[in-house]
Amino acid sequence: MGQGRGWEGAVLKLMRAKDFAFTVTDTEDVTPHYRRLRLTDGGMLAATGVHPTMWVRLWFDNAGRPHQRGYTLVDPDPVAGTFALEFALHEGCASDWARAAKPGDTIEATVQGSGFEEPRPLPSRVFAVADPASLPALNSLLDALGPVPATVWFEGDPADGLPLRTVPGRHEVRAVPRRDAGARLVARVKEELPELLRAASEPYVWIACDTATTRTLAAYARKELGVPKQRVNALGYWRAT
Repeated sequence: MGQGRGWEGAVLKLMRAKDFAFTVTDTEDVTPHYRRLRLTDGGMLAATGVHPTMWVRLWFDNAGRPHQRGYTLVDPDPVAGTFALEFALHEGCASDWARAAKPGDTIEATVQGSGFEEPRPLPSRVFAVADPASLPALNSLLDALGPVPATVWFEGDPADGLPLRTVPGRHEVRAVPRRDAGARLVARVKEELPELLRAASEPYVWIACDTATTRTLAAYARKELGVPKQRVNALGYWRAT
């Protein structure tokens, strides 16, 4: 494995990334636009261990050229060597692969760069900004932080059958429709976050949306609202075109 992946594959190899092959065992259409695949890990979890929000790079064929995308593991079981992956379906080679995937199909993956550092001190409240693409990571974060309350701005309709693992009374979800390439979401967060931050003694801001939205909101939280850099975790999950 790892051959023919161009400069991205070469760089990952130099960074001591590990390669594995995953095998699909089951598929589930959660909604018409959201698909869950269950897979065996090819020995990965025994070799790497497991941590919250753990993600891997999958390699897809894009018209004969390699294309890699990161996906968060859902319910990894290191004893059984299994996990699930969830795909927000749209146009593109990754979604095309997920739509057509069936038991027995395999895909190559690289593990490098995934990590999780639990915020210390623990947050008094989490302020999360997410969308269907980052939903598995959001769920993993909320699971890891247990009883910590959270306010979540979710770009999309969580009532549309998406598997949000929010707990009533602990997690407040504020749904925001995607409008104007994410501008509606940015405006809502900027309108509502400042007042909420004033009531939080130990805030933790977690942002995982399209790259432009993520950068804008991360800079806003750090520079304009004064949230310490170590209390802001931001990662762009996809690029709007």
